[in-house]
Amino acid sequence: MSRARVARRIAAGAAFGGGSIGLLGAAGMGVMLAEVQLAKRRVGTPDAPIPANGNGWYGLAFGEARSLRIGVIGDSLAAGQGVRRVGQTPGALLASGLAAVAERPVDLVNVALPGARSNDLDRQVTLMLSDPSRLPDVCVVMIGANDVTHRMQPTQSVRYLSAAVRRLRTAGAEVVVATCPDLGTVEPVYQPLRWLARRTSRQLAAAQTIVTVEQGGRTVSLGDLLGPEFEAHPSEMFGPDHYHPSVDGYATAAMAVLPTVCAALDLWPETDRLDVLRDENMLPVAKAASEAASRGGTEVTGARAPWALLKHRRRRHLPAQEPAPSEARQDS
Repeated sequence: MSRARVARRIAAGAAFGGGSIGLLGAAGMGVMLAEVQLAKRRVGTPDAPIPANGNGWYGLAFGEARSLRIGVIGDSLAAGQGVRRVGQTPGALLASGLAAVAERPVDLVNVALPGARSNDLDRQVTLMLSDPSRLPDVCVVMIGANDVTHRMQPTQSVRYLSAAVRRLRTAGAEVVVATCPDLGTVEPVYQPLRWLARRTSRQLAAAQTIVTVEQGGRTVSLGDLLGPEFEAHPSEMFGPDHYHPSVDGYATAAMAVLPTVCAALDLWPETDRLDVLRDENMLPVAKAASEAASRGGTEVTGARAPWALLKHRRRRHLPAQEPAPSEARQDS
């Protein structure tokens, strides 16, 4: 069965309360569990550093211009686990980049929790929306890796995500979901677990795209970014625990997400015309989701149902350094 059909079945199961979608037989599951134990023994220090959340203001040099607010929710990828400086986390990178593009101050609210699965999104969204005076203009969601490693049923996973996107959109926020990364690139993972991790994570990413677009959000695929680039340069792209991204890895992911964040706020200096030279297209949502899962940095956004736009936006270099104290005021 094609990835697009599996993703559509997962999304339909989430929407209508269907049961689990089985991906592996009992014998295969036994092999996978054995490989998981081997991988766990090979992964480096489990206690990767967790930086401060970076909450506060970025781009204050832009003065009295009307500010923007960006929210970040999700797991350790959203929190930036593994880096040691606040300015190296995805939230800080996105806030700094957004401030530079918009030439306006940006207020960052990051409530991501390392180790979180999609069933924690409801709690995180409640935190994000708890202060009516600080509702986000745009919210970035990074979730899914722990759903795969903890074998959460994909229908349940995308059901939680769909509900989170719906709540954020109802509150007036634009939503950008960075879909599940390709876990087949983690160094300690051997075959056949590597193949299964890649297949499962990409199927989840495709299903995440379908439910996000159906709720009015946009997605950016991280699969390929944690694929060839991470596979070719593991020492640069993975952190000291060989599981979480390095500083360069987080910057690569944030640089892929930033154009879509800006586009969602009508700040990106590109038209919505499709560029066939960049393999952009209008496709049925499930087909667009499947193609995006295989190519990192691909944006999927809704068009007229059941169609979606598949775009490859030009990336913008992010600020190279952590904002100086005069440029960012961190909340306690």
